[in-house]
Amino acid sequence: MVERRVHLEHISMYKDTPQLVKIITGVRRSGKSGLMDLFHEYLQNQGVASSSIIHINFEEFDFRSIRTAAGLHTWVTERVSKTGKTYILLDEIQMVEEWEDAVNSLRLKRSNDVYITGSNAKLLSGQLATRLSGRYVEIKMMPFSFKEFMNAYGMSDPVEALNQYMRRGGLPGLLDLPSNANIVNEYLDGVVNTIIVKDIATFAQIRDIDMLRKVIAFLASNIGQQLTASKIAHYLTSTGRKVTLDTIDNYLGLLEEAFIFYRAGRYDIKGKNFMKTNHKFYIVDLGLRNALVGPMLKDYGASLENVVYLELIRRGFVVSTGKYQDFEIDFITERQDEKCYIQVCASMLEESTREREIRSLHAVHDNYPKYILSMDRLPYNDYEGIRQIYIPDFLLGSEELGQVSWE
Repeated sequence: MVERRVHLEHISMYKDTPQLVKIITGVRRSGKSGLMDLFHEYLQNQGVASSSIIHINFEEFDFRSIRTAAGLHTWVTERVSKTGKTYILLDEIQMVEEWEDAVNSLRLKRSNDVYITGSNAKLLSGQLATRLSGRYVEIKMMPFSFKEFMNAYGMSDPVEALNQYMRRGGLPGLLDLPSNANIVNEYLDGVVNTIIVKDIATFAQIRDIDMLRKVIAFLASNIGQQLTASKIAHYLTSTGRKVTLDTIDNYLGLLEEAFIFYRAGRYDIKGKNFMKTNHKFYIVDLGLRNALVGPMLKDYGASLENVVYLELIRRGFVVSTGKYQDFEIDFITERQDEKCYIQVCASMLEESTREREIRSLHAVHDNYPKYILSMDRLPYNDYEGIRQIYIPDFLLGSEELGQVSWE
């Protein structure tokens, strides 16, 4: 089992806070169950007796009979400690009908410390959010970061590792498989199909799964591109499938709730407001993208942009794309009082590329830091106040949540 140190430290911070339900969210197979296992082991290493830990993974056959809130509540309350604290770990909780009732009731007993996982953002809406009313904390789980990927696979060459990372992706389950391309592709295909069918279509009662697949494939083919519902609908119409804009908007929301795509809003820097259209979408894992649309070898720059976007999200930034008059900024990042502008490109060596990227950043007249991230190892790193950073150096920086190391 690979230690997800950052995530384990995050969840461990909330040990013995029974007033809060700890909710671990993330795309299917991103490592939520593994984190629960690691936390279980951590509790034992802290001296917690096995009898004081209730750990249920609802995907396991042993717990197939627990599918209602009443059944879950009865099963757990029969096993909680009568004299001390009980740590209750509930994995893939969405498989239990009306589970919110059981979780809220268990939380009310101060000797219960409750942790749950799920593969849909709906965990944080509806009855649970209403009943808990701020009495929960969300721990966001993502596939391996680049640094975790290198450590997990024991790789030392960052360039080769980055190529592998963009090809295979960072789902932890791949570690247990032979490094055979066909086996890897079949595994990723299975994960994609499970997300589409179980986490989206079944959950939202979507009958036209073929239409949903086409929307997903279109987004995966156009990561980092400015998109609108009408543009997606126009594409589908050109393939012989008519669809309403409301349906497209609904599908986009569902894809975000299943954590397979992240939406970066577009910010008008001069007008100081977010625009309603032309958002960009990034996929949670490039291995899943390759499973959906095949390797896009000519799309290297977009893949790099996707990797950088996810790393910024991991580090706690709110990330949007920027527009200043006719200029485009790849990322505007904000966190507390920090803010910066970032351009991402494969190489700065061509003069036309270098001029384009620098011109966009120079067009913004304020004092916030400006960076260009590329795959160039250069003897200099400053372009009239714009700092150039080697992408592997950025990705191998600090992994601490809430901290950023640009070197």
